[in-house]
Amino acid sequence: MLLLNKNIVRMVKDASMLRVYRLVIGIILLITMTGCGLFGDDTLHIADVAANIDQYVGQDITVAGAYINKTGSTTLSILAAGVSTLDNGFDAQPLGDAIWVDNFSEELKLGLHRPGDAVYGFVKVTGRIEAGSFGEGGAYTHRIAVTNAEIIEQINRIEYRIDNQPLAAGQVSLHELYDNGATYNGQTVTTQGYYFWNSVIYVLAEGIAVHEDGSSPQPVGKIIWMEGFPPDKSAELTIGPNNSYVWGKVEVTGQFQSGGGFGHAGAYTALFQVSSANPIK
Repeated sequence: MLLLNKNIVRMVKDASMLRVYRLVIGIILLITMTGCGLFGDDTLHIADVAANIDQYVGQDITVAGAYINKTGSTTLSILAAGVSTLDNGFDAQPLGDAIWVDNFSEELKLGLHRPGDAVYGFVKVTGRIEAGSFGEGGAYTHRIAVTNAEIIEQINRIEYRIDNQPLAAGQVSLHELYDNGATYNGQTVTTQGYYFWNSVIYVLAEGIAVHEDGSSPQPVGKIIWMEGFPPDKSAELTIGPNNSYVWGKVEVTGQFQSGGGFGHAGAYTALFQVSSANPIK
């Protein structure tokens, strides 16, 4: 249990305590499950593998741990003993020693935590341990070349989406804007969708997915980067603890631009510059 005696969590606000507690409990459960063989197979714990990595090189093994993936200016794809975050789910940091991971399923990532700046969650992966130089700057000396993966901590979400149908006269649906952006480039348009803000991304989305308890919202479906949403209108929407996020269904008017390279990490194909907005109840 040495892992839990380290200074592993950076406490940011009192509200973060509940989230950190849940994640540390997740580490304890993961150690217990692997240590007691509750998976019903030869699953190893990532902390044990990392501590004795040389004996596993060249072998195909099954290992459980916390997968963390980041893209953009800094790329990360690792398996660690656990993960800590801020109270809004951002700034995911590995706990304990980590091993680089390649070939992790993009489809499985959709079932993990995705606050906006990273993907993370507890998983079980099978693959070959290889020695070498991996990750940015060769920071990792070993990797797992994944051949199979599954989620241990399945995230169940409830989705809220707009209908894919024409709007009232003089308005353009978000689906139409997203699919045929060049037609509306440079024009002032009115549309509807779900506004989402979490200090990292500001978007108008086809929908919002939340955990069953209403926490950890994230945009889903067709997504357009959006700037200039009026703060006073945000107060009429759903606001997260410590103002960590804002989301809600809205009608917005503004200038639309297409062509790509917009927003966080230039990942969005279109931009909506808001001139007026109204929540939709």
